[in-house]
Amino acid sequence: MKQDLKSKETQNIILNASFDLFYKNGYSATSIPDVMKKTSLSKGAFYHHFKNKHEIGVRVIDEIIKKRIFDGFINPLRNTDKNIPELLLYVFNDRIRNFSEKENSLGCPAINLIGEIGYTEQEFRIILRSLIEDWRKAIINAVNIGKSRNEIKNNINPSSVATTLICAYEGVRSLRKIYDDDKVYDEYIESIAIFIKNLSV
Repeated sequence: MKQDLKSKETQNIILNASFDLFYKNGYSATSIPDVMKKTSLSKGAFYHHFKNKHEIGVRVIDEIIKKRIFDGFINPLRNTDKNIPELLLYVFNDRIRNFSEKENSLGCPAINLIGEIGYTEQEFRIILRSLIEDWRKAIINAVNIGKSRNEIKNNINPSSVATTLICAYEGVRSLRKIYDDDKVYDEYIESIAIFIKNLSV
């Protein structure tokens, strides 16, 4: 039991260090020696837990990036006791002001990976697509509930709403990386507020 716990702790150290390096430098620019240097683990200790960088990448997406998206966006969208337009505003507008300067400079880890290797690494592509689909489904479900409660207009296409909100959010996170202030956030927030108002009854 103690050995299993120690093994899990070591894996978590490697995964968290790898996430930090992927986030800062990109997946392709990060090497196994970079991860070993950051963790101070020996080569033997490292390869005891992971065969290669690809295996680490899969685990980073599945255990760290996925958790960030679920905690920040998918699980809050399941709080459908709230008024749905207000819930959408909270998830897509209010929360965007909570990112650190580091997060503003580096952007969204998921969209960074999609942009870097979403096409070339098939296994990553499948996991990332599944994650985005989970996010889309949460929005679609919330919008359908809003329609059933007469909070969202009946002629609104929930799938289109999901695509628009995710693309706008991920787009502004990417744009913010090249600016030194939050003007693009201000304009995004204004536009999303108008968009959600136009969905509302």
